[in-house]
Amino acid sequence: MKHRISTTLFFIVGIVSTQAQNTGGITQSMLEQIEASQPESTTASRAITNALTFNAIDDLARNAASASELDTHFSIETPSQSISDQKSSGRCWMFSGMNVLRSDFALAHKDTLSVEFSQDYLFFYDQLEKSNLFLQGVIDCADKPLDDTRVQFFFKSPISDGGTFCGVADLAEKYGLVPKAIMPETFTADNTSRFSRLLSSRLREMGLQLRQMVAEGKKASKLNEAKTTMLTEVYQMLTLAYGTPPTEFTYAFKDKHGMTRTEAKTYTPQSFYQEVVGGQLNGTFLMVMNDPRRPYYETFEVEWDRHTYDGHNWRYVNLPMEDIEEMAIAAMRDGHKLYSSYDVGKQLDRKRGYCDTENFDYASLLGTTFGMDKAQRISTFDSGSTHAMTLCAVDLDSDGKPLKWKVENSWGGSWGQAGCLIMTERWFKEYTFRLVVNKQYAPERVLQAAQKRPTMVMPEDPLFQYDD
Repeated sequence: MKHRISTTLFFIVGIVSTQAQNTGGITQSMLEQIEASQPESTTASRAITNALTFNAIDDLARNAASASELDTHFSIETPSQSISDQKSSGRCWMFSGMNVLRSDFALAHKDTLSVEFSQDYLFFYDQLEKSNLFLQGVIDCADKPLDDTRVQFFFKSPISDGGTFCGVADLAEKYGLVPKAIMPETFTADNTSRFSRLLSSRLREMGLQLRQMVAEGKKASKLNEAKTTMLTEVYQMLTLAYGTPPTEFTYAFKDKHGMTRTEAKTYTPQSFYQEVVGGQLNGTFLMVMNDPRRPYYETFEVEWDRHTYDGHNWRYVNLPMEDIEEMAIAAMRDGHKLYSSYDVGKQLDRKRGYCDTENFDYASLLGTTFGMDKAQRISTFDSGSTHAMTLCAVDLDSDGKPLKWKVENSWGGSWGQAGCLIMTERWFKEYTFRLVVNKQYAPERVLQAAQKRPTMVMPEDPLFQYDD
């Protein structure tokens, strides 16, 4: 009996070993080869192991050659303004977009008037529209199975905090703007994750109900009636979390020092938008992007963007970094701040508020290489736009070439360089992705490219995640 068991076990082990070999698994011989190829332990390797056991990788990989005192001079710098704080939320795109709008307002009034907009107000409607995008998207794709890529796109993330400047333009034009003093931040607005998960869960349940109605052959009018009832519930949930959006309010403008400079007037959100923006945003700007995977001077549009039903899809012109920099410099010369987005976590020295490709030498610390270029990093989901900030300054050399850049961040005024972040030119080229610029600063070749019929791209593309 024992001999039979031993034989059986040997046979099973043999099968497992053969299966591993046949299916691409790690075989015993492969493991032995890997282990035999490991370098012998040295004093240096033991020191690194000991250090990594008790210390953060960034602290150990910090490059001493890049730790010199920062040069904070900029040859072109837009007027300073107060630094915002998105707290524990993914609304960087809205903070950056509103930073641009309030900067343009101050610039138009020669810095005698200042205003801060309510992110809470516009975010309320952003979440309502994203809920509608989910519900209507579920209806329009209800003939597809639940495991279909497009259906999963909706159910995986019914809503999110993220967005782009296109959202600021669409939402502000439609719903107007409100001063922060009229609708201030709530705790939930500053800390969105829990409420967002709860709302997403309820939306998924609603989505299943709509799919069932479609399966039962309900008419479009009945589906729309059901969706309206669902959005009524969503609206109520949003008012509990973010407050009720005002329909009318009284407000007097102040200067940047807090002194009242105008008489109080009564506004609606739409009339206040006209007062501070003065006209349409859509049609006045271009969103440009640097994506070396795709041809330059071509226009692309992201299908199923969050504005598919209530605004515009996200459309952009793909350009070389040199063109993007040229337009950014021209706009800042005239005092305009710019919406921009980056892969901010790469080579970021948080303590100094400084981005440079040589801040950390991870390769030497870990005995390896990190050699992918920008296109390869995008294609493999290793890099992409993760955070929107407000481009506000550039330093040029004697030939007019950029040396470094500065952005206003939305992580509070005590962070980094008084709430700002300095980026070297080499980092800027590698990790900048989007810029929004007024059309007046775009050369003819870019304007012509923007007129081309867009190539549609899918939202699953690694570069088309929202800024948050």
